[in-house]
Amino acid sequence: MTRHRDNTKYMNSVCYRMLGVEQSWTLEAYESMGGYRVWRQIIAKQTPPEVLLKEIKSAVLRGRGGAGFSTGIKMSFISASSPTPRYLVCNSDEGEPGTCKDTLILQFNPHQLIEGMLIACYAQGLSVAYNYLRGEFMHHYQRCQQALEEAMSHGLCGDDILGSDIGIQIYNVLGAGSYIVGEETAMLNSLEGRRGVPRIKPPFPAQKGLYGKPTTVNNTETLASLPVIIEKGADWFLNVGTQKSGGTKIFCISGHVQKPGVFEMPLGTPFATLLEMAGGIKEGRQLKAVIPGGSSMKVLKADEIINLTMDYESLQSAGSGIGSGGVIVMDDSTCMVETLVCISHFYKMESCGQCTPCREGSGWVWRVLNRICQGQGRLDDLPKLMSIAAQVEGRTICAFGEAFSWPVQSFIEKFYDEFEYFILHKKSMITGVSGGVGGYE
Repeated sequence: MTRHRDNTKYMNSVCYRMLGVEQSWTLEAYESMGGYRVWRQIIAKQTPPEVLLKEIKSAVLRGRGGAGFSTGIKMSFISASSPTPRYLVCNSDEGEPGTCKDTLILQFNPHQLIEGMLIACYAQGLSVAYNYLRGEFMHHYQRCQQALEEAMSHGLCGDDILGSDIGIQIYNVLGAGSYIVGEETAMLNSLEGRRGVPRIKPPFPAQKGLYGKPTTVNNTETLASLPVIIEKGADWFLNVGTQKSGGTKIFCISGHVQKPGVFEMPLGTPFATLLEMAGGIKEGRQLKAVIPGGSSMKVLKADEIINLTMDYESLQSAGSGIGSGGVIVMDDSTCMVETLVCISHFYKMESCGQCTPCREGSGWVWRVLNRICQGQGRLDDLPKLMSIAAQVEGRTICAFGEAFSWPVQSFIEKFYDEFEYFILHKKSMITGVSGGVGGYE
């Protein structure tokens, strides 16, 4: 249940508050909007770390990378008696299909991310932080590096911050372009110069993370929210969102809409409002289905989502999830068989190959779907696909198994008639053709 009616009142009020400001990525522009004021006050007053942690917990900030875990609780996992050095890693490896939210923070508001990383380090007693950017984000890396150099030259980070005895080092790291390193432990391996594959847990990063030391991994949007939470207070942030999920969330609306775009809106905003902001469905078409949180989330039919609000609780109760906030909209011209082939091909190619169920299962799923799309499917392929997906789910080191099995399960369950038709008639119920996108390797 939302606590406000005017959802547009808080649009772009947290992570995107610098959008539209001239030269927004510069220190001068950020400070003109009150940037680093919170950080200067923390250093000047030597604010007790527990005060900051309490405020973050009270704000009910949930991880914006997809899992939605309480940020304040996660930041409390590293105790004051934990061995040093301790690390913070910002996950800026944005690779989830349908998602393009963090890229705008990195490009247009890097100083707010840096301030958020500094606050997070101070609150947890961490001395070193890494911002790990997706390999293709060269321009964004340069923006972040420029901002970091500005912050260091003004004594805001580095050694003896603002004349105090506090030192926090921040480094920007450009990855090599791999989807799997978006998983936190695979990212830690990559930072260490190892093969980017997920680690078996436990031990968890808070116990044994980067270089074997206690480490917290947070998403870009999560960390960039911290300066606003500390500045405006937990009550303000909580009131913006829902009772169980404070603040705003960035939604990336793509697909069959008139005006695809990225919108920072309060959690609890009706889906219908987001759809309207994106210009609605293309003229002459009807809404058919939506993947609400990036390609790894379960698909929802039009009548399942049209009256929902966009928040963790509502989407979970509908059988899907908010995930990364990548909202993929499909109209009635969409062939769900061809769409699932595209999604499955992506996950087949991006599996790191470490776990047998994932390595073999993703390949099996794509090959069976590809055969159906080529007009060579059999009716027993559908229960076979559901069986493969069920046997992968929950049996891999990381959540990649769920990432490719959930779309399979939900697409076939909710659009079974289209898959059956394709098999029986050797062509799409929607487009009337076979082959489609299924013929690539």
